[in-house]
Amino acid sequence: MVTALVLLGVEREKTNTVAEKITAIEGVTEVYSVAGRYDLAVIIRVKENDQLAAVVTDQIRRIEGIERSETLIAFRVYSRYDLELAFSLGTERK
Repeated sequence: MVTALVLLGVEREKTNTVAEKITAIEGVTEVYSVAGRYDLAVIIRVKENDQLAAVVTDQIRRIEGIERSETLIAFRVYSRYDLELAFSLGTERK
């Protein structure tokens, strides 16, 4: 599994439209509206690097309103959420 974070600078009036279009792309699992230097943070999870390249260059970068992007490829995931989820499988809380 290849995971990447794509940070996007978007034209202010097109942020919602761009986010909605990106959410519809296969391989995109989440789109966050964020504060700071970038406007949107996109999480992509695909099986292979070629799929990642296709999502980023062939689909996301072609959406009108995106002014700049930076793609970060994840090497390893450290997540308390994932660990808690794994340990809670098969247990029921009352």
